[in-house]
Amino acid sequence: MDVKNRIYLFVALSLGFGALYWEIRQTSGAAFYQELSQLHLGWLGVAFLCMLVHWGIEGKILQGLLKRQHGDFSFRSAVRIPLIEHVFNAITPFSTGGQPAQLITLARSGVDPGVAGSVCLMKFVTYQIMIVLNFIACLLFGYRWVANEVTSLSYLVLLGFLINLVVVIGLLLLMYCYPLTNRLVQLAIKLVGKFTSPAKKQHLAKVTEEKMLNFYYESQYMRRQKKLMARTFSLTFLQLVCYYTVPYFILKSLGLTQLNIMQIIVLHAFIILVISLFPVPGGAGGAEYSFSLLFGTFMGTKTSQLVVAIVLWRLVTHYFGIFLGLIASFMKPLPEGSQEITDTYSAKQLSSDRITLK
Repeated sequence: MDVKNRIYLFVALSLGFGALYWEIRQTSGAAFYQELSQLHLGWLGVAFLCMLVHWGIEGKILQGLLKRQHGDFSFRSAVRIPLIEHVFNAITPFSTGGQPAQLITLARSGVDPGVAGSVCLMKFVTYQIMIVLNFIACLLFGYRWVANEVTSLSYLVLLGFLINLVVVIGLLLLMYCYPLTNRLVQLAIKLVGKFTSPAKKQHLAKVTEEKMLNFYYESQYMRRQKKLMARTFSLTFLQLVCYYTVPYFILKSLGLTQLNIMQIIVLHAFIILVISLFPVPGGAGGAEYSFSLLFGTFMGTKTSQLVVAIVLWRLVTHYFGIFLGLIASFMKPLPEGSQEITDTYSAKQLSSDRITLK
């Protein structure tokens, strides 16, 4: 991690700890420590375990997507990727640093940069599709829990859902309707070109076309690998379930018993969606505020219990990952061998695809 990223990390941690300090100030120190002393550590351990499984599953997803060209890519090397991604998502606005960090880490682990880009892109596609499908289910079965409690937050939930839906529609158009998508993108580049120099416009058009073609070819391969994609979607679903259930075990650790696990999963899914709209690194401030609004009713008037729940939730889902990610970033990747491509496009198939696109 270079000096610039260390500064970003310091700023992100300062904002995050500042937000937590603001929450802790809402209650007395004695009440806060009393709640901590009464914690059921077993349930809290399950919450930490859920996050470890969450990252472990993502590591298995990467292994599966890399199997075509790196069948011997180890789980140890694979699980480093989501942990490092978490760090860079946490220190950049709108979590924009995670994808580049994944690419760099994979390249340093011996994966060809082109392959790394394709794998990260396909993982992103499956993740976004599962996010949208999960949110549709949450909206159908649990939107009333948000709409009835906090009207203003429900609008943010819908906005976040629409943004993710637009992203997924764009990716699906690129996969299944490349010529149409290409024309739309070229039109957008022409509009942007009116506000920039011809050289920058040409560079933008070239880079965009290369990335679109790369994604299209990789997506065509993935569409043929039904078992691999079914496995990837299934693992992504389990990964999200592990993440969404964390607040349930945190509330259990605080001694709460009358809990509806489905309601908590839905509320947590909504919170994650709202956090993505906040430009502050790690969603600092917005995350704590959203959690207090949606989960505050579970604690009634016990402010100290709510504050402890917020602190534990951020510790488990956010700072735990930063800690592990920093450790992973200092670990040297194992030397990976490579195997020949056994199942990919032939030169004839690629040539046919190019002709079809024209």
